[in-house]
Amino acid sequence: MSRPIRVLIVDDSAFARMAISGRIRLAPEIEVVGAAVDGIDALDKVKRLRPDVVTLDVEMPRMDGLTTLDRIMLECPTPVVMLSRLTDGDTETAIKALEAGAIDFFLKPSLISSEENSRSVSGLIDKIRLASKVDISRVVRMLQENRLRSRVKKVSLPRPPKLIGNPLVQKKVVVIGSSTGGPRALCDIIPNLPGDIQASIIIVQHMPPGFTKSLARRLDHLSLIEVKEAEPGDVLRVGQALVAPGNYHLTLGLGNKIDLNQMPSKHGVRPAVDVTMESAASLYGHRCIGVVLTGMGSDGQEGASTIKKSGGKVIVQDESTSVVYGMPRSVVESGCADNIVPLPQIARQIVAMCQEPTTSKRELKECGI
Repeated sequence: MSRPIRVLIVDDSAFARMAISGRIRLAPEIEVVGAAVDGIDALDKVKRLRPDVVTLDVEMPRMDGLTTLDRIMLECPTPVVMLSRLTDGDTETAIKALEAGAIDFFLKPSLISSEENSRSVSGLIDKIRLASKVDISRVVRMLQENRLRSRVKKVSLPRPPKLIGNPLVQKKVVVIGSSTGGPRALCDIIPNLPGDIQASIIIVQHMPPGFTKSLARRLDHLSLIEVKEAEPGDVLRVGQALVAPGNYHLTLGLGNKIDLNQMPSKHGVRPAVDVTMESAASLYGHRCIGVVLTGMGSDGQEGASTIKKSGGKVIVQDESTSVVYGMPRSVVESGCADNIVPLPQIARQIVAMCQEPTTSKRELKECGI
């Protein structure tokens, strides 16, 4: 029998610590090895107890969750699952935590409410299991590399205004799909796209409602292109990225219009990458570029296949820079990947593909060329 997953619970509320401990102990393979009352206590116990996973509250006295996470990643790297409330402040902090190295997050109210259900409890247990399997040294290495790149990029020049073009006409459409580890990967890719990129971008990140809006705001703050959560009535525009909202599939219609729907989930998620990629491929064909990033499962594999069959191109994040090499692996093993590249090179690869001619062989033939 394998060793149990050792978990440290960090929360300033005694009731929350007791409730969370009681819920996750339902899994026989999980052992709660301790509890910490705040960030300072957590740092001491992470070093002494050496847990496999830490569940970390966002809001705490003396040292908040984000500061505690930074210290853990620097002093004693350990996989962390953030526990967040569904408030603007908490969702913003959770997004920053994922960027700073947290493996995932979970909605705290579903664990401490008297109305919790088995599905919500199993959701946290699944995230703890996944976090325990992550190679934390890989996460630390990527964080260090990102800090170095950020220092090199720092300049005192003012940021140019964002350029948003007309509704898409004969340009490229880029669909980016991601799950676990995705927010940090997106914070590496989207800010490195030029403001005058000749493409419209759609981001499908597995996230619940509320958090996708915070993700869009964070990316918009960091980027030269405009990033916003998609809304009914939106249309694709050159130089703009739309983030699929949590709990809604995003599809595309005539006139570059966005459609949001709550059709059944696919792969157990909504939004699903496959749904958006298949819709984009059917409408834009060879002008469609698919990008599959880190994440568990195989969402994106069918969509990537549809893009390839329609004459489009597919970029896949490589294993060495993926927090979880599930979604990328499924695309690589299906033979649908045109380029398999490390995270720091993906933005450059997207730009290069967007600059390629958009005219297909069929169109050239029809023109007598």
